[in-house]
Amino acid sequence: MYRPKEGEFITIQSYKHDGTLHRTWRDSMVLKTSDHSIIAVNDHTLVTESDGRRWVTREPAILYFHDKYWFNVVAMLRSKGVSYYCNLASPFVIDQEALKYIDYDLDVKVFPDGEKRLLDIDEYRSHRRKMNYPKAVDQILMGQVEELVRWIKEEEGPFSKAFVDIWYERYCQLTHRMM
Repeated sequence: MYRPKEGEFITIQSYKHDGTLHRTWRDSMVLKTSDHSIIAVNDHTLVTESDGRRWVTREPAILYFHDKYWFNVVAMLRSKGVSYYCNLASPFVIDQEALKYIDYDLDVKVFPDGEKRLLDIDEYRSHRRKMNYPKAVDQILMGQVEELVRWIKEEEGPFSKAFVDIWYERYCQLTHRMM
C-alpha cells in the first residue's frame, strides 16, 4: 500500500456506502505514517461537498486515521480548547490519488469541557435503510462506538493532551522549515 512521507500533502475523500463521493479535503499535510495509521493536519484547508459547495476549515485540526478501526478522529484546536469530531467510518485505504474511507453518518463530538455527544443518529438510520447497510456493518459500528467512547474516557491515542501537543508542534516545525 502507498504510504505518503512526512510533510507531503494528500487529498482526503469520504464516500457513502453506495460508493458516491461525499466530501473532499485538499492539501492535508502528513505528519506521520506507520504500518497501520496516518496522522495529518488540516489548516485552512479547502473542502468540497458532493453538491459542489466549497468552504475552508477555520482552524488547525490534527487528523487520526487507522486501517483497523472503524472510526477516524479530528482534533480541532480552538481558542476555547480542543474539540474532537469523530466519524464512524470504514478503516482507511490510501493510494496515489487520496486517503479514502466510507462515512457511516454517526459521529461523536467531544467538547473542550469533556462533554460527549452522539450525533446524526437519524441520518444513520435513514441511510442504513436507503443504502441497505449489511447487518455485519451495523454490528461493527455499534461495537466501534463503544471502543471510541472507551478511548475518549481513558484519553487514549488522539484523545491524550500529549498527542495534540506533539503533533501540532511537529506541524509548526514542518511549516517553519518550508518557509
